Amino acid sequence: MLLHHQAPISLSSSTRAAARAQPKRHAPAVAASPLRLHNSRRLAALVAAALQETNVLLIGNGGREHALAWKLSQSKLCKKLFVAPGNPGTAAEPKVQNIPLDTADHASVVEFCRAYDVGLVMIGPEAPLVAGLADDVAAAGIRAFGPSAAAAQLEGSKKFMKDVCKKYNIPTAAYETFTEPNAAKEYIRQQGAPIVVKASGLAAGKGVIVAQSVEEACQAVDDMLVGAMFGEAGSQVVVEEFLDGEEASFFALVDGRNAVALASAQDHKAVGDGDTGPNTGGMGAYSPAPVVTPEIEAQVMDEIVLRTAEAMVSEGCPFRGVLFAGLMIKNGKAKLLEHNVRFGDPECQGLMARLDSDLLAALMQACDGELSSVKLSWKPEAALTVVMAAAGYPGSYKKGTPINNTDAVSTAKVFHAGTALDASGQLVASGGRVLGVTALGKDVAAAQEAAYEGVKAIDWADSYYRKDIGWRAVARLKQEQHA
Repeated sequence: MLLHHQAPISLSSSTRAAARAQPKRHAPAVAASPLRLHNSRRLAALVAAALQETNVLLIGNGGREHALAWKLSQSKLCKKLFVAPGNPGTAAEPKVQNIPLDTADHASVVEFCRAYDVGLVMIGPEAPLVAGLADDVAAAGIRAFGPSAAAAQLEGSKKFMKDVCKKYNIPTAAYETFTEPNAAKEYIRQQGAPIVVKASGLAAGKGVIVAQSVEEACQAVDDMLVGAMFGEAGSQVVVEEFLDGEEASFFALVDGRNAVALASAQDHKAVGDGDTGPNTGGMGAYSPAPVVTPEIEAQVMDEIVLRTAEAMVSEGCPFRGVLFAGLMIKNGKAKLLEHNVRFGDPECQGLMARLDSDLLAALMQACDGELSSVKLSWKPEAALTVVMAAAGYPGSYKKGTPINNTDAVSTAKVFHAGTALDASGQLVASGGRVLGVTALGKDVAAAQEAAYEGVKAIDWADSYYRKDIGWRAVARLKQEQHA
């Protein structure tokens, strides 16, 4: 198992009172030194020394947030980690306490941070970012890790993202934007199929139709613009060129002007083995993605990540947070499919398993504009996550089905996503994607074996999972071994 569980620690009433009485503290700025710092490690050490232990508030309740809570709780800088609302998995991590905080009420979030001396708020999902939670937390003088509402438009508005790409020469698919269905359909007929129709706004990962025919694309336009299939999110559509190749995900920390590469990953969106059937929120992932070679990573950092960061500064809304670039790779070159403004799920689980550096320190330095001094290290192993979903997902599925033996898994870390405890304390499924079983291995084949061994140890009769997560990377590995 990657990490043992401990019971959560509760703040006593006297501790809470003391926290309320304490003034708000921030990490002091690093004083300018009369000495020239030729050694980047020395600069990094000085910056890190300025960081103070702090209480942290993590927003979210999914598998991504469990992975982040698990990693943040390991930091020497983390005194106490609150998760709102969290899940049974986060509650079992050391230093962690779930709290029933209404995160849509930004004033309540700020009040909580002041009462419990929270020094950093990390916002996991995209919706609170688009709603401006980071803005309101930062305005209260509290570190907020995540982009402003203006910068979060990179995910909240596909039109905005594509317009930024066009204006600043960021490689992406050709596109046009429409609010009138007949104009959109005329453009589709001119371009032909396959072609992609996207709801411009947030549609919970469901607003993208890869149409194989003109008729299918026109129907998607009607569904969105006329039938309001995705509500306000689909009141504007982006129709774009179909790109073929191999998809991958790439992540970087950005502090406004500086960026630090995190790692690559590849997820499996289709529900069925062999990447068949309808798309889901993600049935599994592995990291690193072999298709993202060092040459492609350099291109992505230069032409996509850094160019986007520079563009956002020029647009008057500097980006601070995690920039998630969804890529299509062909013939050794990457194009941007879309930007997300937070960690992916389930990609985050593997990234946190591989990260060998202090996550909280890096987040604090990103908030302080000090990423230029950050050097991240990674475990050499590959990580692989198998998502255990409720039978029937992404269609209709049952909730409340019992899950046992998650603590008996010895070959992997079990991250909770859609779980809850019933009145008797029994762990039950409460969502579609329920568990993310994540393992490390010397290569992706070894990680795959360990993850599936963990899956088989869990007693959950109503589960469904793909049997081939990582198949592309495993096939590549076998070809290399036989070459």
